[in-house]
Amino acid sequence: MKKLLLFLLFPVGLPGAYAQVVNADPQAKYQWKEVTASGYTYRYVTNDPSQTRFYTLKNGLKVMLSVNKKEPKVRALIGVRAGSNQDPDSNTGLAHYLEHLLFKGTDKFGTADWAKEKPYLKSIDSLYEIYNKETDQQKRKAIYAEIDKTSGIAAKYAVANEYDKLMAGMGGQGTNAHTSVEETVYEEYVPSGSLDKFLALQSERFRNPVFRIFHTELEAVYEEKNRGLDNDAAKVQEAMFSTMFPTHNYGQHTTIGTIEHLKNPSLKEIRKFYDNYYVPGNMGIVLSGDFNPDEVIKKIDGAFSYLAAKPFPTYKPQAEKPITAPVVKDIYGPTAELVRICFRSTADNTRDGMLADLVSSILSNGKAGLLDLDLNKQQKVLGAGAAVWQFKDYGIFFMMGNPKQGQTLEEVKDLLLAEIEKVKRGEFDASLIKSIVNNQKLSELNALQNNVGRANNIMGNFIRHRGDNWDKSVAYLDVMSSITKKEVVDFANRFFKNNYSVIYKRKGEDKSIAKVEKPVITPVPVNKDAQSPFAAGIQAIPAIRIAPQWLDFKKDMQVLTRNGREFLYTPNKQDQIFKLYYYYDMGAYNDKMLTYAAQYLQFLGTDKKSSEDISKAFYDIACSFNISVGTKTMTVSISGLNENFDRAVALFEDLVQHAEPNEQALAELKGRILKSRSNAKTNRAGILAGLASYAQYGPENPFNYDLSNREVETLTAAQLVNEIHQLFNLEHKVLYYGPRAAEIAAAGVQKLHPAKTDYTPYPARKAFNQLPTDKKQVLFTDYDMVQAEMRWVRNSGPYDPYNAAVINVFNSYFGSTLFQVIRESKALAYSTSGSYVTSGDKTIDNSITAYVGSQADKFNDATAGMNELLTTLPESGKGFEAAKSNVLNSLETQRISQEAILTEYLRLQKLGIAEDVRKTTYEKLAPLTFGDIRKFHAQNFSGQPYTLVVLGSEKKLAMTDLEKLGPVQKVSLEELFGY
Repeated sequence: MKKLLLFLLFPVGLPGAYAQVVNADPQAKYQWKEVTASGYTYRYVTNDPSQTRFYTLKNGLKVMLSVNKKEPKVRALIGVRAGSNQDPDSNTGLAHYLEHLLFKGTDKFGTADWAKEKPYLKSIDSLYEIYNKETDQQKRKAIYAEIDKTSGIAAKYAVANEYDKLMAGMGGQGTNAHTSVEETVYEEYVPSGSLDKFLALQSERFRNPVFRIFHTELEAVYEEKNRGLDNDAAKVQEAMFSTMFPTHNYGQHTTIGTIEHLKNPSLKEIRKFYDNYYVPGNMGIVLSGDFNPDEVIKKIDGAFSYLAAKPFPTYKPQAEKPITAPVVKDIYGPTAELVRICFRSTADNTRDGMLADLVSSILSNGKAGLLDLDLNKQQKVLGAGAAVWQFKDYGIFFMMGNPKQGQTLEEVKDLLLAEIEKVKRGEFDASLIKSIVNNQKLSELNALQNNVGRANNIMGNFIRHRGDNWDKSVAYLDVMSSITKKEVVDFANRFFKNNYSVIYKRKGEDKSIAKVEKPVITPVPVNKDAQSPFAAGIQAIPAIRIAPQWLDFKKDMQVLTRNGREFLYTPNKQDQIFKLYYYYDMGAYNDKMLTYAAQYLQFLGTDKKSSEDISKAFYDIACSFNISVGTKTMTVSISGLNENFDRAVALFEDLVQHAEPNEQALAELKGRILKSRSNAKTNRAGILAGLASYAQYGPENPFNYDLSNREVETLTAAQLVNEIHQLFNLEHKVLYYGPRAAEIAAAGVQKLHPAKTDYTPYPARKAFNQLPTDKKQVLFTDYDMVQAEMRWVRNSGPYDPYNAAVINVFNSYFGSTLFQVIRESKALAYSTSGSYVTSGDKTIDNSITAYVGSQADKFNDATAGMNELLTTLPESGKGFEAAKSNVLNSLETQRISQEAILTEYLRLQKLGIAEDVRKTTYEKLAPLTFGDIRKFHAQNFSGQPYTLVVLGSEKKLAMTDLEKLGPVQKVSLEELFGY
């Protein structure tokens, strides 16, 4: 967990701070202090870069505030220290159910008439209890029919989606929540000027939640379960927990619950869970962003002081018995093979937990770990890595590997275990520990600018420790830097024995799948324009309007010219990190081999340095490079500490100019590419993307524009090395974001990376012709899955950046409407979306896309529901105002900063625009009416032919149903991928 989720542990210091070796007591500079301000006492940790304040209100509620004024927004998390661990054995999945229901409102909002709605909801509660106890299937169906009927009546008084509308109206973004083994967290991102509205809504949300519109939400959870049954990665994850924890609820309770428990929910048990665990002493609020903490704590106290302090149950697990012999688990499914080896670790915030974390980085850090150098760099496997997840009671150290062509999972397992043996024998350089700490500090210095990262880290600490050991979290890397090689070796020999589980994910049919069957559900009314008096009150709370800030490219950046080459500059005034980019106006559409040359480079050395030496050199100075080849552009990036700028750029320059061919590396790379291509044909998301591209362009399309397998096999080392050597001979711009002054930075780049006067012209760019969407058709690809995924595709009008106002409001409104109708009213899918997609390129038409993923036996209802909304746009004045307000707030609070200023400048430059186009969008928003988006829908969506692409199992979908929607063309994987 620490390796994946740590963010904020390094205080900004002077250049060279990374190289310091901490003293014998690295914890000493991180001490708790207590301060009283504005009538409230809070604690903080000295030298904490996030400057987080920890308050405990009189009722026990924890409040954690971290100020970051980079943008006028606030990341808000409300966490409960209860997840699937706390589920009763007889009702697994209950915490997750409750998470869904906390979006349904209370007796004050989410209802148009609580007095009339209440008795029907009480009746539904009772019916579910009878339903749970009944075993006769016919009687169960009759009871469910009564639940369905009563739910339909109750829904007439409900205001569906009112929470989401209120959040959208105040400019909230990223409304979401998640449940895990020991937590449930509710997530928002709100404008700082809307905090009063936000707190008023949240305090009511947790006062007396009402479990309304339950049976359609229950069906959404069924859909979520079925999606998990189709997800091989989720099955591997479940197997990892179950083998590591045969006793603890980590492994015995799945977060989403068992099929049997999903079929028999108890609203009374859910209410009991809420009453037990949603109490102030078990809850925490984290805010990170632009606000005054002295003012905000008063508002939070005023909003949540009604919560009464009371005791809550604690989960006290039995200790797990040691694993004394390898536990083997086979998982089957259609996706690519992999192996995962797992060791049970100690609880979070223990010395052994830290050592496990450090060993995972010694093995795998992306550049200089043993797995990185011995397996990935040597291409002995398709890919390998290691990580640690740590929780309150235990942790998991795990390694994962993907086999090459012709390689067995057992062979990959042996290679992974062999690397552990090297750690046990001490076959790694002691200096690697220092490099690991330095690189993690660099990562955390970058993440410090991000409110999401700050808030997540603080909330994670609250979930595991109630925030009480924040001092240890802040000191974490300093303490790690004091670990010696001997301690690591001693730990490895003590920790790694035959005490592991190995999970083999094999290709094949999973015969254990038993999907959650759909019940008969009558669509419920959604009362699109109903509004509770409480919601009207929230809307009436004044919000502080935030003045938008538009880019002024003449002030926010500089364009210098050196020997005819453009140098784009913007300063970093926050820390000592630089980011340097070489930007090419060409990509894979110009040269298919560019992608493969960029991959090949990571395995090459020079006449003086091996590939491994180069990786170690970059890692030692906490710098990195990357070559990103897009379809029309290519970007080389070099980043790291400013003090190491010259060394990093010189290292990369030397590698590009003096890279030497390596025939063995190329042979291995070809094999891995061909294996990766084979694996790609098992990836559902990739197949669906290929179908959509096929729908837009036909058989020859951007998705499959690539070298054939035969062309890959015939690539030569000389060809690819020549591509690399020619990289600097192609015209490119230089982009710099960093602490150096513009002239100094430009001079430094010119010295290390001199401009030329005779650049080689770009190869001609491949152009694709979009197909006219002038008739209905269905493209179908067969895939072994429980669900079916459908995407509607249509090519639309030309791109115009000045149409963004109506498009953005329409997309916000239409997306909300789809969710409300497809999911909340009709319970047809867990996931649905739809939008008008702008191409961002004047040479490419915009497109329309809509998506539904549902059970295969809901195919007809799901497609009919989407087709209805594509034809007729339901009108909701309240929904429109919320969508419009959301887009306005988004523009007012959006801040384009750092290197993003330079990339935005280049994007607009290609369109022939010299000013920030968002200003025009903002000015066009005010006069927009619902009539404008109705007209937009009528012109672009309604009555238009679409290509429907369908991914599903031919065993579960009737071709006759597809044929009703248009002529069906079956598209093979070879046609989609081009190989």
